[in-house]
Amino acid sequence: MDWDYLRYIRALAIAGTFAKAGEMLGVHQTTVLRRLDQMEESLGVQFFDRNRDGLQLTATGEMAYREAEKLAVDMENLERKLVGQDGAPVGKVRIAAEDAVMYELLSPVLAALVREYPEIELEVLTDNDVANLSHREADLTLRPENKPQATLEGERIAAIDSAVYGSTNYCRRNRKMDIENHPEDCTWLIPDESFSHLATGKWYRKHLKNVPTVIRCNSLQSMHALARAGAGLAVLPCYLGEAAKELRRLSDPLDGESIDLWLHVNQDTQQMARVRIVMEFLVERLKALGPAIEFSNTL
Repeated sequence: MDWDYLRYIRALAIAGTFAKAGEMLGVHQTTVLRRLDQMEESLGVQFFDRNRDGLQLTATGEMAYREAEKLAVDMENLERKLVGQDGAPVGKVRIAAEDAVMYELLSPVLAALVREYPEIELEVLTDNDVANLSHREADLTLRPENKPQATLEGERIAAIDSAVYGSTNYCRRNRKMDIENHPEDCTWLIPDESFSHLATGKWYRKHLKNVPTVIRCNSLQSMHALARAGAGLAVLPCYLGEAAKELRRLSDPLDGESIDLWLHVNQDTQQMARVRIVMEFLVERLKALGPAIEFSNTL
């Protein structure tokens, strides 16, 4: 089988039409059609069902597409390794982080990075699912976790504290609220089960088990936005809550509910000059933000 077949199958599966696949591959759509006909005829199989709406993978096509995706990732990783051997701080570096961490902590650091190293091409990957970040093909992953896998290499940046926050408007409408003794009288914004990594789970179970009115969210960004809008109270990382002028901190940082922020490096690419430079830059700049992350002032 010609390895180039997989490249065409992948492009057709992603694009869905001959014209769009041709654009991806840099060839005319008639070339794509001709190659597909050659592939199917030479192998005696059908990779796609063709209809007026475009192309649909057959069962055989789905298997070929999965292999094509694996090959594409392997080839890109090989290219990244080979390019990185010259020791020059040039080329692509992939960085993965949660949306909230990217929004408030990492984005200004990356802005400074690209100014200092304009030859480094950044690719930024965000995901609300922290566990999923470890499976991404990223060179560096910034993620909150208290017990990182022993096989992961990286550096601890800081401990993230959390506290209760509410908007000025919400507090004005509920002047008599007593969140410590009667939290059930308030509306709470809480994370759904996808946020099992948050260190604040014990606090929720202890203090909010009898609260009747809740709004469940699948991201810190959603909780942050709703709290700022006055929809209810939320337990937020202090680096998010303190940065929002609409929010008031209504408690001390929750005792025993902090979580560590780690920067992990991909073992396959950690020896690349550009990856080492970016990691050192991020560690230095993020640790300088430590007082803002490890917020420990009392009310």
